[in-house]
Amino acid sequence: MTPADPPADLPPRTGPATPAEGARRVQSVRGTKGDQAKEARIKAALKANIARRKAQARARDTEDETDD
Repeated sequence: MTPADPPADLPPRTGPATPAEGARRVQSVRGTKGDQAKEARIKAALKANIARRKAQARARDTEDETDD
């Protein structure tokens, strides 16, 4: 068995060939069917999620500095 071959007891892999082709790849919002309002909602939701994650990261960094 080579590293590329899955063990015999596992089902064959049906997902993308590489992680770059997997869940992290986001299709263009413009490529979706729908109106501009939907595109605006999606864009706003993505921006809000990024802002929330950045705030969480800043809070973790602050927490780490106070633990010293």
